[in-house]
Amino acid sequence: MRLTTKGRYAVTAMLDLALHTNSGPVSLSDISQRQGISLSYLEQLFAKLRKQSLVTSVRGPGGGYQLSRPNKDIFVAQIVDAVNESIDATGCKGQSDCQAGATCLTHHLWCDLSEQIHDFLSHISLEQLVLRQDVRTVADRQDNEYQRGIKETVKDKIDAEIVS
Repeated sequence: MRLTTKGRYAVTAMLDLALHTNSGPVSLSDISQRQGISLSYLEQLFAKLRKQSLVTSVRGPGGGYQLSRPNKDIFVAQIVDAVNESIDATGCKGQSDCQAGATCLTHHLWCDLSEQIHDFLSHISLEQLVLRQDVRTVADRQDNEYQRGIKETVKDKIDAEIVS
């Protein structure tokens, strides 16, 4: 199966957004720091997610991104599809030219597997992921690390001002 970084990062960022949805709009900078995804890459992904109406942007101070609909109505396959990511288990990227330009013996098996994976992801909502205890445990750890990082940055700035 091919699910590249683009699809994985899009799902991770959307899950982060879903986990923090009660705090108002979430900045891409916050997601970037919590998830270790480059800000410029997130900007590219969120442009596609916005185009597919999965997120909305809020401008101005305190702005950022919000989910465009409830967690229960956004499914992992929609996110992957929105960033033009295909879930493809074939060796030929679905082109049917696997064996010297012709369809190989197992092509249809791998196509069926790709469809099964897509169907599986079509039934997993962000809400289901948010409610999982293992996801909550990781999110709590990331939030704590993020808050510690903010406090250390503020302390470093204050210390620098005192010295100068």
